[in-house]
Amino acid sequence: ALVATLNDAIVGVVRYDRFPDSQDAEVAFVVEDGHQGRGLGPLMLEHLADAARERGITGFTADVLPTNRAMLGVFRTAGYTTARKLTEGYVELTFSISQTGTSLQVMRDREHRAEARSVQRLLAPRSVAVVGASRERGTPGHELLRSLLGNGFEGPVFPVNPAAAHVSGVKAYADVRDIPDDVDLAVIAIPAPEVAAAVRACAAKGVRGLVVVSGGFADAGEEGRARLDEVVQLARAGGMRLIGPNAMGVVNTDPAVRLHATFAAGSPPAGTVGVFSQSGALAGTFLAETERRGLGLSSFVSIGDRADVSGNDLLQHWRADERTEVVLMHLQGFGNPRKFARIAREVGRSKPVVALKSGHGQGDIAVDALFASAGVVRVGTLAQLFSTAQLFAYQPLPAGRRVGIVGNSNALAAMAADACRSAGLEVPELPEALRARLRALTGTTETANPVDLGPFAGPSELAGALDVLLTGGLVDAVLAVVVPPPNARDTSLGEQLGAVLTASGSGPLPLLASFLG
Repeated sequence: ALVATLNDAIVGVVRYDRFPDSQDAEVAFVVEDGHQGRGLGPLMLEHLADAARERGITGFTADVLPTNRAMLGVFRTAGYTTARKLTEGYVELTFSISQTGTSLQVMRDREHRAEARSVQRLLAPRSVAVVGASRERGTPGHELLRSLLGNGFEGPVFPVNPAAAHVSGVKAYADVRDIPDDVDLAVIAIPAPEVAAAVRACAAKGVRGLVVVSGGFADAGEEGRARLDEVVQLARAGGMRLIGPNAMGVVNTDPAVRLHATFAAGSPPAGTVGVFSQSGALAGTFLAETERRGLGLSSFVSIGDRADVSGNDLLQHWRADERTEVVLMHLQGFGNPRKFARIAREVGRSKPVVALKSGHGQGDIAVDALFASAGVVRVGTLAQLFSTAQLFAYQPLPAGRRVGIVGNSNALAAMAADACRSAGLEVPELPEALRARLRALTGTTETANPVDLGPFAGPSELAGALDVLLTGGLVDAVLAVVVPPPNARDTSLGEQLGAVLTASGSGPLPLLASFLG
């Protein structure tokens, strides 16, 4: 038998009894009325079937009243094909519990929906409590509260501080249980030894999710790991998903939410890029750099110790999130590599996934193979991570491997061509008709690919060459490599080049500029 509990109450039971000298068993379950219709029955049946298969059982039998349509629907929802027989006023259901393609897909679809919804609850709360909201500037609790208020969170924010009546002009409460309204999300920023008590209070209050920014858990030896185990058990018993501990916080730029629950500096604009950072220390870099580049984010999560919510959970969320079109991940390790590959492959069919994996070693070949099999674009530096995200977020995807190159330096264009070929891309020769158009537009005599415009080429020559390549139908992407002419001021050239790229970049091909100097 397996039981499902919420806090100290049992809310569901599922069990099987094996028939004598048989590989079949009778199964029965009950879910408390207040928790029916939430998918608990099929989920418990799935776990029970796993346990049964481990013990050599191949089939289940269940007796169900004909009027109990909800119970009959549970077996169908779980993905099993049942045989039915009416016996003495009962419907006798028999079915194999062997995993099939259909049952696996049903299980994975249910897993996707559940994990996506649980993360959505964390990223789109209707109200937030800051446990440890301090009056002292520079402390995580104080900066978290100011960030929530300053970025215009759409719901109420409740400071929790037993030593203050008000924090930043907002009424404070001594305990989260004293807050008169419902609390969806609690952000906890107090010393590690006090976190477990705060989580208990959140469970009693009915808080739905937690973000713990406090350190002193997985990074603090055996005592810290014991604290972590206790906090995770308390959160799960209370039905709460947990981000952290040791997290930097979360951001959701949705105008209907405007959640900025982090003490890191930087307020990136709203956009279509979802960002996952396993390192809390790098979270500030992510937010500051995306703001500097104008790279719009849909959401950002600094996961910290990854005690509960993981990168796989975030991938499930972004797969379903209509606001997210590109996923950016900084990974230090994998919790479940098989699951990561499966989910990343699903996400990557419609949304590019770009990953920076820290730590190169003997397992790096395996990581490359894992990313390649999952369709994940691997990069080697933070700069590459952000630049690749910008390309995916704001440019169309190329239809093939052919690249056209335009530049005002023959040496630089040749280096770019070599780099393309090294990456498995093609730099095709241009037919005479296209070369003639380029000669007429640019006034040059040599118009092979790469197209060398000479060191004194101006914006009009560059624009003409780019237009020919973008509309000629012979390449799938265009790369412009430019160094400052000796007679041009850097700022004016940058503005001119930007205008050319903006005008030319409206076509169906991706256009990337490398502007040196």
